[in-house]
Amino acid sequence: MVSPLRHTLIALSKSSQMQKIIVGIPISRRMARRFVAGETLADAIEAIRATNGAGLLATLDYLGEHVYNQAEASVNADEYIRALQAIQQTGVDANISIKLTAMGLAVDDEFCYHNVRRIVQAAAELGNFVRIDMEDSPVTDRSLHIYRRLRAEFPNVGVVIQAYLYRSEEDVRSLMEQGMAHLRLCKGAYNEPPAVAFQPKPEVDQNMTHLIQLMLDSQAQFPGTYPAVASHDHRIINWTKAYAHHHGIATDRFEFQMLYGIRRDLQQQLADQGYRMRVYIPYGTRWYPYFMRRLAERPANLLFFARALVGN
Repeated sequence: MVSPLRHTLIALSKSSQMQKIIVGIPISRRMARRFVAGETLADAIEAIRATNGAGLLATLDYLGEHVYNQAEASVNADEYIRALQAIQQTGVDANISIKLTAMGLAVDDEFCYHNVRRIVQAAAELGNFVRIDMEDSPVTDRSLHIYRRLRAEFPNVGVVIQAYLYRSEEDVRSLMEQGMAHLRLCKGAYNEPPAVAFQPKPEVDQNMTHLIQLMLDSQAQFPGTYPAVASHDHRIINWTKAYAHHHGIATDRFEFQMLYGIRRDLQQQLADQGYRMRVYIPYGTRWYPYFMRRLAERPANLLFFARALVGN
């Protein structure tokens, strides 16, 4: 079940009043740097360079979500195009991840689509790839609709599927049949009601491994199916490694993904073992919601933050 503490922290991640308080505490900014590469694109490029140097790949995320006007959404898209150009110019190995609510989904779906399309087109011209992040369930259908429209024109775009949603198996099967299953599979980081999502962790884990197996088993039938297993859970990772090994699935037919600053030892271990290991590297000034979700995911992170506050 979702713990009351996690529920509270995720709720606080949406609070503008709490954001003003937390962002104003100096230790918060220092703590956030554990999970966020920095506030500038230059900071992010340096983090990618260091990540590549350790033999890991990267995906770059410009922080910001829930935009309610076209001007701000357009600025966000412009920043992503700047990031794609910087990746090309510096020669680092990274693609990008975007949130549709940062691209104007709350303004208008058609505007959002065209705003994202210019990012995807720029990425295509530069030989790069765009991942569309998945947010909470009220926008799942709209997000997948925009993804399908983009994917019908551009092959260099993928999307995220969240294992805790009941609907996810149907979504995976549909996307594989349509030849659009370049998917990041994750458990899910939002508060979702029992009406739409599994609640007990064992059920979420079971569905996660089921979706991974489904995609790996379907690669011959549906070419282009590619799962990116996004988890810090060693049980999920070990299950995936064992399943691939016992079924003769090459390591270039899937990859692992983890967040910047979390389980760095495991990230390095996987890379050293020859697996494709991609690190999700966020940057920007709007780090508060992302930071709060990271605290919600692991009590140890919150305890560390609380001790730092007391000691500050």
